[in-house]
Amino acid sequence: MTGRFSGKVAIITGSSFGIGRATALLFAKEGAKVTVTGRSEERLQGSKQALLDAGISDSNFLIVPADITTSSGQDALISKTLEKFGQINILVNNAGASIADSQNRAGLDQGIDTYEKVLKLNVQSVIEMTQKIRPHLAKTRGEIVNVSSVAALKFAHVRNPYYPLAKAALDQYTRSAAIDLISQGIRVNTVNPGVVATGFHESCTGLSTEESQKFYDKVGANKSAIPCGFSGRPEHIAKAIAFLADRDSSEYIIGQNIIADGGTSLVLGFHAQLPQK
Repeated sequence: MTGRFSGKVAIITGSSFGIGRATALLFAKEGAKVTVTGRSEERLQGSKQALLDAGISDSNFLIVPADITTSSGQDALISKTLEKFGQINILVNNAGASIADSQNRAGLDQGIDTYEKVLKLNVQSVIEMTQKIRPHLAKTRGEIVNVSSVAALKFAHVRNPYYPLAKAALDQYTRSAAIDLISQGIRVNTVNPGVVATGFHESCTGLSTEESQKFYDKVGANKSAIPCGFSGRPEHIAKAIAFLADRDSSEYIIGQNIIADGGTSLVLGFHAQLPQK
């Protein structure tokens, strides 16, 4: 396939469902060879089928089951990509989650073990992948796009403090990495999604698929929460990621955050008390 990513090879972590899967599909449709990865074999098969259904040849994608928080998982992801495709041009650090406390504690009572798990997935894995992939991206003058969250912005999250803390750390790491790596021709930027209808809430809160969809419908319809009037879809974020990964479109953007949240971060809690038009 031809497109803006023709001749490019992209690793997209956490691409077994949701934003990661949508990003893999978009990149592949626009000519990239993509490595899809995640821990769930079942979900990875779903991504594989989605790629095949979109007309993507299996010679243009690679499925690598891996735990991105482990050194062995990271090494396998990079080595298998190089083995099949010979180069790496784009790294999308999408894998991330809010992890439930092992004893169902909330707020500041959550355990340090929960903090460590959340930081290892959302921050440490990105740092390690960036360090390991740096020499390969330097060869191709490549791109890194980190996927953060509007939870990183200046709002308190009382029930679940570690996830926003991790994403705020990721945002700051993006800024530092961007200045360090641009000397090697590697650009680093971040996308901060708001509410997006994925399997996120099912995985992190235990909601059923039906309950999760009701949540997305309800919060999306509440314009004091999402002014545009609907919850985001994975493809909305995938398009923002693609913009930052495409040097022709965003060459002069270095170390920045694109907030894709339907306007959520522009409204305050008291707006919910005001009359709606």
